[in-house]
Amino acid sequence: MVNDMKKDVNAQGTNKVSADLYFVMECFQHVLQNLGEDEIAKALPWLCDENAPVELSNDPCILNKQIQAFSIAFQILNLVEENAAVQHRRQVTDSEKAIRGSWEETFRGWQKQGIEPQQMAELISSLNICPVLTAHPTEAKRITVLEIHRELYLLLVKNENTMWSNLEREAIRREVQALLERWWRTGNVNLEKPQISDERDNVMHYFSHAFPLALQMSDQHLQNVWRNMGFDPKLLCRAEHYPRLHFGSWVGGDRDGHPYVSADVTASTLRKHRQAALTILRDKLVDLAKRLSFSALRNEMPQSLQDFITQRSEIHGDAGQKALKRNPKEPWRQFVNLMILRLQNTLDENDNNDLVYLSSQALQEDLQLLRSTLAEVGAQKVADHLLFPIERQVQCFGFHLAKLDIRQNSSYHEKALDQLLKFCGETQQHYSEMNEEQRIEFLNNELSKNRPFTLQGSKCGKEADELLAYYWEVKKYTELYGYDGVGSFIVSMTRGVSDLLVVYLFLREVGLLHSPIRVVPLLETIEDLQAGEKILQAFFTHPLTQERRKYQDGFYEVMLGYSDSNKDGGILASRWNIYQTEKKLSAVAAKHDVKLCFFHGRGGTISRGGGKYHRFLDSMPAGSVSGHIKLTVQGETIAEQFSNPMSSIYNLEMLQAGVARQAMKSYLGKTHEDYPTAAMNKLASLAFTHYPQLVNHDHFIEFYSNATPIDVIEHSKIGSRPARRTGKRSLGDLRAIPWVFSWNQARFNLTGWFSVGNALQQLQTESPDEYKQLKEVSESWPFLFYTLIQVETNLLNADDKVMQMFANLVGNKDAQTALMDVLLYDYKEALKQITHMFDAPVSERRTRQLENIARRGPILVALHELQVKKLQEWRAQSQSKEAEKLLKDLLQLTNAISGGLKNTG
Repeated sequence: MVNDMKKDVNAQGTNKVSADLYFVMECFQHVLQNLGEDEIAKALPWLCDENAPVELSNDPCILNKQIQAFSIAFQILNLVEENAAVQHRRQVTDSEKAIRGSWEETFRGWQKQGIEPQQMAELISSLNICPVLTAHPTEAKRITVLEIHRELYLLLVKNENTMWSNLEREAIRREVQALLERWWRTGNVNLEKPQISDERDNVMHYFSHAFPLALQMSDQHLQNVWRNMGFDPKLLCRAEHYPRLHFGSWVGGDRDGHPYVSADVTASTLRKHRQAALTILRDKLVDLAKRLSFSALRNEMPQSLQDFITQRSEIHGDAGQKALKRNPKEPWRQFVNLMILRLQNTLDENDNNDLVYLSSQALQEDLQLLRSTLAEVGAQKVADHLLFPIERQVQCFGFHLAKLDIRQNSSYHEKALDQLLKFCGETQQHYSEMNEEQRIEFLNNELSKNRPFTLQGSKCGKEADELLAYYWEVKKYTELYGYDGVGSFIVSMTRGVSDLLVVYLFLREVGLLHSPIRVVPLLETIEDLQAGEKILQAFFTHPLTQERRKYQDGFYEVMLGYSDSNKDGGILASRWNIYQTEKKLSAVAAKHDVKLCFFHGRGGTISRGGGKYHRFLDSMPAGSVSGHIKLTVQGETIAEQFSNPMSSIYNLEMLQAGVARQAMKSYLGKTHEDYPTAAMNKLASLAFTHYPQLVNHDHFIEFYSNATPIDVIEHSKIGSRPARRTGKRSLGDLRAIPWVFSWNQARFNLTGWFSVGNALQQLQTESPDEYKQLKEVSESWPFLFYTLIQVETNLLNADDKVMQMFANLVGNKDAQTALMDVLLYDYKEALKQITHMFDAPVSERRTRQLENIARRGPILVALHELQVKKLQEWRAQSQSKEAEKLLKDLLQLTNAISGGLKNTG
């Protein structure tokens, strides 16, 4: 019965996609016909036979328009599928079946374990979750186009309402047509690289608009589920009872290989965050004043309310009296008017401390007082309804909006320190030339002193001057506004504890050593992940780290890199080493009686750690989630997850409930797991050993450079950051995003599967017992299940025929054959082995995935054929004007194909 219901819901979802897609594409066809683009209109997909082959025009002008039309069509399909997914979840809920990973499923599971609502509430209130938005260059769509997406999504939702008459439905159709015409007339591709200010404005849209709305709706949903479970509403009625959801940003603070993130950019970003946070709160208070129309003639005024109004109005003088006169006999409005006045003074940077809020905590105190006065006259429900969203806004966004992390590479720090030491006459040996033991000895000796190396403003060298400039800007900000807006100082490519102690030295230089600022290692490569235990052990026991504990909240942060570890050793070795590192570092933290906050550096694609939140969190080792967690939301993933309110609510629920489930294991001490880790260790080792056969092959660079459009991607205008860290033409210097992006564009997708097939086959042959152990837990061990499913998704999205088309671009046929033999063997073996692991063909297990691929297939194949042809022509043209035109065509194709694949890198 349940399976029949599930099939019925799935069928409804498929039908909805088809119906909505036909509606929008028919509108698009109408628009093109009205514009005289009949040939383009005829070529639009999904209006007749979805699987019909696609024919592209030989006329360059028409062809260009066809590519644009297909690009828009793919984006329409993605929006239609997103909306259908929302409706699917509603239907599942209506069928009284909990959505996987949801609060309802979580609460039911806890009930079965005998966990009391009081324990649940305590756990929920202890959660501290921080999504960190980054401008990693994976968002291929212009901000203007993203705004059109939001409008179209809302029109799709509007069209679902059954209340409309035929005339009203026709009006909605005309709205859709007008929007599609705007879209058609808008360029889809960035003609210039976006500025950091553009990227900052984009993420600030989410902090200022999308997240506050999503937070309010998500909180309401959690409260509704709690009540429906029959739990005591009083356990979950105040802001402090809810998960502490905070937000972070790297835009304006991440300078690892990003030369345009200057000290001025960091300073202006910190201030813009603050101004936006204060403006949002002021506007919310203005709205509150409009609603809080209680009359003193109908409600007895509490003495605490009268005292506040008298005292605050006197402090504010004439302005305070004006605030009172606006609403005579309405004391609660007068109270809020005085809060607005004080907050406006804060926004205006008034230098009289008595007239401003010095911190968000002071505003919270006023809100608490306001709540108590409403409760005193029996208006508790009004207080809950009107004040709770503002209290949560203050709790989650404060006066800082989002914490700005500062990230820099360890090698950059070495150069800066060399320059500082040379400036102050310490020239016996370059710091960068010391071994780890010598570095630690030098740093310990230097950190025992209180002296700075330089005076502010000294010119020591490019790297040193740039580094100290942004450290001084952070210092200036903290002196004015405190530390709430400042995130962590993250060291990319942390190789040893000296890389962290160097940051202590720089903090000392500007007077920030004895502060709450966290110094965070980023463990990126396989080697660094494996060294993580030793690094953390040395860091935790260092005297300065011990001393700095009194300035912090008892949590230490460690960032784990999914992208570079994948590029370094393949997906299986990457995931297993991260899993093992989480276990080992959690044990080190427990040994030293500290708690860890893991910061997961996830990208959007599977190869870079992407995937559904609940699956991702459930796959972590038990005991590794303390309740405090950070994770990046990068590039295109931001819009995918948080552009539309219902998707935002779903993703916030999956994130919070997923963290809660894992944290409950730690809370109850249930951290023992009985899985075949030795067998998994051997499988990962086999994969790691096999991986270099590809990347270390004599002809690999030649193959990669020709069989993927990496040269086109390096010319793209996606993101403000360069594709390479230092500009060197080497695989090591190439960033993980273009690495993944280029393989995906050529439909190899090998960053998400290579070496898995060979490793499984080898384990099956050499260690059949261990292979059997893994097969037996392939669906019950969340880590293994999640990993295999993600690998299989990448395999399904790959296309061996398109791979061969791109491989044919490699001039050296021996190299082409040798590498394609290696790749195709592993590709086919991985598909076979995963099917064997799950004991069921993919056609039975992944029907929706296969439908999605089939729907996009014919258009993608046609675009890939054109892409290969134009790539060949462009490479042959060199620097001619024709080459410039071909490059524009290739960038447009890249954009269209990215839409069809639903990802970049």
